[in-house]
Parts: sequence; C-alpha cells; structure tokens
Amino acid sequence: MGFFMDGLDAEAYDRTYSDRQLVSRIIAQFKPQSLLMGIVSVTILMQSLMDTALPLLTARGVDAMVGEANLQQGLVLMVMILIAGAMGWVYNYVRQRQTSRVVANVVFRMRQQAFAAIMQRDMSFYDEFPSGSIVSRVTSDTQEFSNTVTLTLNLASQLLLVLILLGVMFFIHVRLALISVVLLPLVTVAALSFRHIARNVTTQVRRILARVNTTVQETVTGIAVAKNFRQEQAIFDTFTDVNERSYGLNLRQGFVFAAIFPILFLLTGMATALLLYFGGHLAFAGELTTGEWFLFITTVERLMFPMTSIASFWSQFQLGMAAAERVFALIDTEPLVVQHDNRPVPLLEGHIQFRNVHFRYSEQEQVLEDFNLDIAPGETVALVGHTGAGKSSLGKLVARFYEFQKGLLLVDGIDIRSFDLDAYHRQLGMVAQSPFLFSGTVRDNIRYGREDATDDVAEKAAHAVGGGFWLRSLPQGLDTETGEMGSSLSLGQRQLVALARLLVQDPRMIILDEATASVDPLTEAQIQEGLDLVLRDRTAIVIAHRLSTIQAADRIIVMRHGRIIEEGSHDSLMLQGGHYAELYATYFRHHAMDYELA
Repeated sequence: MGFFMDGLDAEAYDRTYSDRQLVSRIIAQFKPQSLLMGIVSVTILMQSLMDTALPLLTARGVDAMVGEANLQQGLVLMVMILIAGAMGWVYNYVRQRQTSRVVANVVFRMRQQAFAAIMQRDMSFYDEFPSGSIVSRVTSDTQEFSNTVTLTLNLASQLLLVLILLGVMFFIHVRLALISVVLLPLVTVAALSFRHIARNVTTQVRRILARVNTTVQETVTGIAVAKNFRQEQAIFDTFTDVNERSYGLNLRQGFVFAAIFPILFLLTGMATALLLYFGGHLAFAGELTTGEWFLFITTVERLMFPMTSIASFWSQFQLGMAAAERVFALIDTEPLVVQHDNRPVPLLEGHIQFRNVHFRYSEQEQVLEDFNLDIAPGETVALVGHTGAGKSSLGKLVARFYEFQKGLLLVDGIDIRSFDLDAYHRQLGMVAQSPFLFSGTVRDNIRYGREDATDDVAEKAAHAVGGGFWLRSLPQGLDTETGEMGSSLSLGQRQLVALARLLVQDPRMIILDEATASVDPLTEAQIQEGLDLVLRDRTAIVIAHRLSTIQAADRIIVMRHGRIIEEGSHDSLMLQGGHYAELYATYFRHHAMDYELA
C-alpha cells in the first residue's frame, strides 16, 4: 500500500469537504434544473407504481390459476399486465431522457465554472501546479461526477420502489414482511462499513490519474526535446512507473468494490431462504394464498436489488464525491492577485512608477526589495542583467500576473490594484521570449488581440511588420496553418506574427521579452524593423537580448539580484566600465557575429 500511496499527496490548493458540504454543493448545482427535476420526479413515481403493479397483477393471476380457471379474468389480467409493462417502459424512457438532459446541464455548468476558475487563476498558480492535473479536474473528474449524478437519480427511483413494495408487503402480511426485511439493516451496515475505505482509495485513484495525464501531456509537448537528446527510454520508464502505480491503485479500488457485493448478495440469499421456509408454512396452513406467497418471493427479489444498490450506494458514491471535491477545490481556490477596486481605465499615457516595491515568489525567494523605478510615457526601457536579476519579474508585476507584498506600483499615477483588469489588459501588449500561437491560421493569430479586427486590419498589420516580406515564405500566406503552439512556423516567423498581433491590438504599453535563439540575418532585420514600429510612441519594457534593441532604447537599466546597479545609454554605460561593460565584453567581444545580449 505504501508504494502505491507514495507521492500522491494532495495539491496545495486541495480542500477537505465534509459529506454534508459536498452534498449541499451538489444540490446547489441542481437548482437551475428544478423544472426538469420535477418532470424526472413525476416519471420516477409513475414508473415505480407501474413496477409495483406487475408483481401484484401476477400474484392475482397465480391465485386465479390455482382456483377455478376463469378465461375472461385471465385475459383481463394479461391485458392489465401488458398495459402496466408498456406504461412502465414509457415512463422509464421519459425519465431516462430527462435525466440525461439534467446530467448534461449540470456537468456543463460545472465545467463552465471550473474553466472560468482556470481563467481567473494567477500565473503563480500555473507555475506551481502541473497543467495535466488541472486538465484532469475539468475533464475526467467532471465526467466521474456526471456518472454519480446518474447513479443518484437512478437510486431515487429504486428507493421509491422499495418504499412502495414494503408498504404492499406489510399490508398483506406483517410477520412475513418483517422476516423479509430483517436482514436489510445488515445489508446497509455492511455497505456503509466500506465507506471510508472507498473514499480514500478513490481519491488516490483520481490523483494518480491526474499524474498520468500530466506525464502524457508533458511528454507530447516536449517530444522534440526528448528525441533530440534521445531520452525516449527514460521518458517511457517514467511513464511506466506512473502507470504501474495507477494500475495498483485501480486494482485496490476493484478489490474494495469486489469485496462488498458478494457479502450483499449473500445476505440477500439468506433473506430469500427465510422467506421460502416461513412463507411455505404459512401458505400450507392457509394463512397466505399461493399468489401472495409468490408475490412475497417475487417482491423480495425486487426489494433486495434496489436495497443492495442503496446500501452499496455510499461506497460507489465516493467516486463522485472524490471527483466533486477535486473540482470544487479548483473552483474555490483563492486568488493571490486581488484588486482593491474595479475602476474604469482611461486611455493610458503609460507612466509607470515602482515605489519601494517588495516582491517575492515564495518566502525563500525574495526578488525585489525596496525597488524604485520611474518610466516616462512613451519611453523604451531595456532591462539587462544575468539570469535571476529580476528582469522578467518587473514585466510580470506590470502585467498584474503576480501580487507584490509591499510598496506601490502606479500607472499614470493610479494604483494598478484599483484597475478593472480586463480593461487594463486591453491597453497592455506582451510578447514572450518564445511567442505562443494558437492552432489556426496566421491571420487568426494576428487578430487574436482584437475580436473586432477585420481581415483587412490583420493584413495591413502583417505587411507593416518587416515590410511583409516574411509572408512570402508562408505556403498559403496569412491562411497558413500555424499548427499546435505554432509548431509549423519557425521561431522568427512566430515572433513576426506576435509583433503583427501587437500592431492590431494597438496597446499603450508593451512588455517584450526578446528571444535568445539566433535567426538568419534577413529575419533578424525584419524583426528589428517590426520592433521599431511597435515600440514607437509607446511605453515599453524590453527584456533585451539584441544589441540593436539595447542601443535603440531610450534608457538601459542594468539589474543584479533585484536591484538597479546602473542605468543610462549604451555609450555612457560603456564609459563607466561597470557591470554593463562587462556584459558587453563577455557576450560581444568574443562573439562578434552574435547579435544577442543574454
């Protein structure tokens, strides 16, 4: 057990909900479906009545055959049985159809809530938790929850049938009815005893499934790197380890559920045996007709099946409870980035001010401490420094992806924490070091920043970047498919698409992390021309790697360990002979043909 449980700790944002809390949340999901639930309830009642009528009519038929045969009475009973069976089928069809609609609506709404929660999570959330696990909660766990909803609604029908049948049995013969139900408490206790075991192993199964999803997703995403370094076997071994743990946990789950049903059916068989013995004596003594005895035998079979389902329900229900718990935990995760207000954002000038800002990713990872920086409207500031200097963190704070702990971050003199973030982000453009493109055409990706952008707008932006010469290398021009994450385009082409996308968005401020990979001289020139165009008359924070970008910046900020150690133009910093001059000498003097500054 220890082997299979190892490494399956809950995510940091997971919560433990009581059964009452979970059931309350699940019921809340059904409230918008009250009309359909009313239809389902009526059909459940009518189907249960039809299902109860069948054994009653059959018992009457047995008594008729044992007594004096009456053809007319037999025909009437046969027709009534056919009608009851047909009506039961109709009600069952309506119930199943409406149940499917209820389940689909509830799961649709829950997935909407879970996906909305994903959209609202901070970037730090995705830094900490694997995407495969998050995807698993939105897909696999909601699907498991839908299975539980179906189970619950089917159980309601069975429970109502049990109550009606019990009433009929006690009406016919109290003592025999008591004999029939004497073992029912044992059936219930036996099933409920598996409750906590089932809940625990089911939770572990859901977690290891998320781990499997994560492993597969990471492998597919990074398959090019894996093949480049010939790590296929190592990755396969990793997957095999995770898959074996999943196999073990699924076996344990199967053993838990396999153990309960034989016990339940054993108790059911004991109840049937008692009924046959005592019922036979009563029928022989004349206290019970043959038809009534047959009714009890038939009814106990009908009774024990739903009672077995009801008793085992709590064990099976743990599947859905564990899945619902994981989905609700995702929905209930508290955001770290919290806006103090939701004020409208005017047309920004782009004046950015850091005032005594303290920022850390964790208690052990202090990035900025008492940091101050003033960026004038329309100014292009190039950030340089070694890895870990805090360059990217500045851009992430301006983008409001992370929450700073102390100080003020002002945009046009307004606390960034008071803005309506949606409106703010519409005036902020970002280009990552390796631009992400969505599946679709180049044209679709260029228009991504503005939903109302026309084809003409996208085409003008594409031709404005680098003179549009790069479009000639695309097989279908703007209609070229980008592939998954832009895989069908080169890094340089993806950068040019990202720059065209910025032009369409027309933001007031830009955060740009230049790519470090080398590109051919022609693409390099096109990218630089595109950069000159998008940075013109806009406030820009550039994490600069190209010497041409650095030299064109209005100001160069040299950072080390979250502090500004130098600032000025390229020429003035070279004259100082400080850290910037050292960076320049390291990366350019010995690599004269390299056009990047890391």
